[in-house]
Amino acid sequence: MKITVVGGGSWATAIVKILSEKNLKIKWWLRNKQTVEHIKKHHHNPQYLSSIELHPSRVKPYYNLKEALKNTDWVVLAVPAAFLKDALKGLTPEHFEGKKIISAIKGMETESRQLISDWMEQQYKIPISRQGIIAGPCHAEEVAQEKQSYLTIGSSNPELAKEFAEAMTCRFVNCSVSPDLHGIEYAAVMKNIIAIASGIAHGMGAGDNFQAVLVSNAMQEIKRFVQILSPGERDMSGSAYLGDLLVTSYSQFSRNRTFGNMLGRGYSVANAQLEMKMIAEGYYAVTAIHGLAEKHEISLPITSFVYAIVYKKMPPKKAFQILKSQLT
Repeated sequence: MKITVVGGGSWATAIVKILSEKNLKIKWWLRNKQTVEHIKKHHHNPQYLSSIELHPSRVKPYYNLKEALKNTDWVVLAVPAAFLKDALKGLTPEHFEGKKIISAIKGMETESRQLISDWMEQQYKIPISRQGIIAGPCHAEEVAQEKQSYLTIGSSNPELAKEFAEAMTCRFVNCSVSPDLHGIEYAAVMKNIIAIASGIAHGMGAGDNFQAVLVSNAMQEIKRFVQILSPGERDMSGSAYLGDLLVTSYSQFSRNRTFGNMLGRGYSVANAQLEMKMIAEGYYAVTAIHGLAEKHEISLPITSFVYAIVYKKMPPKKAFQILKSQLT
């Protein structure tokens, strides 16, 4: 397998580490030329998860994306959804011809409000059968520490899912497969919004009792939304759905929870973003999910709670009072 990983953040770095556990040739595109030169010389990413030592014979960093896409079989997209369009600027369907695409993005294309798989199909003519998604309760920071983790590769193409799952399975990562590409994509987007809500509640002083009710209601909210947008049979108690929701809502490593926690403590959206210096995908995703919920008349009180605070500038205390009356 010849694999190109697109993205230079912590999740991209973690994916490169996982893949490099196998004897695979990995091309790694990063936007920053200085970072590329640093990795070539010192074999670690100086900006994210710098403790990870990379195999120089297996990992080759690139600054030119078109060069990184040449003679490769797989492309792993691991940039924030809001920046995907810019990252792929200048590419055409020919650059992806014959390649299999794996999304590690837990967000939606912001302008079109499309899932990444649908956007890639529309923009670059990549059929859904050549696409998959990496999902699961797996924080990059724990990958760096080689703590036991679990991932799911979702794809409508079982052979594609199985092949990439084998590539992602190593001594500290177990990887399973699922045929539910779109369901997993939507769930992955929504869990980031829920994590912001969880963080807001925690920042305002809500206890474990409320957090448990919030997350259990959130699971029902995700089920309602996913079943309408992507009808089908699925067990949403699985790790790709419930597991990912739990870790993102509760973990100290969750950017979305951290972002929400700051809002709950009184930070403005702008100040919270400046202090974090990292992207909380739920910030961008909530506009898309809220818009789709209104269009399809789906009740999403937790999503509405986050949207009201982040985009309507409703005081968290006022929004919290409304949310409390809607949970069961």
